[in-house]
Amino acid sequence: MEPQSQPTASPATALETVFRIESPRIIAAVARIVRDVGIAEELAQDALVAALEQWPRDGVPDNPGAWLMATARHRAVDLIRRRENYTRKLQEIGRTLETTAPPEEPSAPDDIDDDLLRLVFTTCHPVLSPEARTALTLRLLGGLTTPEIARAFLVPEPTIAQRIVRAKRTLATKNIAFEVPYGPDREARLGSVLDVIYLIFNEGYAATAGDDWLRPSLCEDALRLARLLAGLMPKEPEVHALASLLEFQASRSAARTGPDGDPVLLKDQNRRRWNRLLIARGITALGRADAVATGAPGRYALQATIAACHAHAYTYAETDWPTIATLYGLLAARFPSPVVELNRAVAVSMMEGPAQALEIVDTLATEPALRDYHLLPSVRGDLLLRLGRTTEARAEFERAAGLARNERERRLLLRRAEGAS
Repeated sequence: MEPQSQPTASPATALETVFRIESPRIIAAVARIVRDVGIAEELAQDALVAALEQWPRDGVPDNPGAWLMATARHRAVDLIRRRENYTRKLQEIGRTLETTAPPEEPSAPDDIDDDLLRLVFTTCHPVLSPEARTALTLRLLGGLTTPEIARAFLVPEPTIAQRIVRAKRTLATKNIAFEVPYGPDREARLGSVLDVIYLIFNEGYAATAGDDWLRPSLCEDALRLARLLAGLMPKEPEVHALASLLEFQASRSAARTGPDGDPVLLKDQNRRRWNRLLIARGITALGRADAVATGAPGRYALQATIAACHAHAYTYAETDWPTIATLYGLLAARFPSPVVELNRAVAVSMMEGPAQALEIVDTLATEPALRDYHLLPSVRGDLLLRLGRTTEARAEFERAAGLARNERERRLLLRRAEGAS
């Protein structure tokens, strides 16, 4: 009997997967040509439509990402031809628009020729509100849909949609340059840039919604952007600290899911699968942050130091929980957040016991920001389980599963609820 061939993904399924991975790069490359992120997103969508028409008929190309990129770039060139004098425009943007290489531009000595980094700085322009910057960047670079962004920030979907539309319109009407700025302009945007890179990484590290727990391409993009930024701004401690934090977090990726793709809790992870090279890079980056720091450690420096404590522990039992709890206390004092306080409660539970931690968690029950945050009942369920209050623990895990939007995480929480019986 001849062996059966493995089923192949349909062109539509393949396209959905490829576009979700490649869309940030396509938008960034096209934005460099048309100088308008809204139009760039539309042209990327046009390429998607073209693929939907051609791939089912002609088959999936050998390099689908390159096909989408070339199609979007060609449409960008056609748009410029229609709108302006072709010869004059070519003189401005170079003579290589129709090749696979991005057009060259004059650059300052410390310029980094990276379209994704340019896109991050453009979408983080201070002309936009902080909320608009975050929503637009997660849409364009994180590849998140409007409903996913709304769920991530517990904001109504129409509100997020309006923020994105207005942000793109503002960037266009204000003629914001598509560039990595210099001097004071760069420093003014730095905080927002760091925040959105971190948010992009987090979405890849623990997806808000969907069927997959990890989205590795987002983690890779965020980590690469952090490394590029560290090279661009070597005297900024928080830049090195963010790079360090992402290196440490990325080092655990291989151990964070089991063979079936479901999440593996930190205490159950096989630490031999942690990437020691990434851990070494994290330690080096944290050392660079300390070397250039002149005052109290920033938010990312504190988080990177916490991550370093986990990285130095070869087993869960060896974790330096007292130091982690102290660091979370400093983080909560300097950068108050109910999520930070929830994390502090976990560290306190390992140091002083679940009863003391439960007191902290119960004070967070009325926090509006945590009302629909599934990790609050998840943490509470874990503490109740350790206290032997199994019936209450089961109810908390079930409530957490009801709030979770990621299918893998929801299944894990339901299994924990069953195990609490």
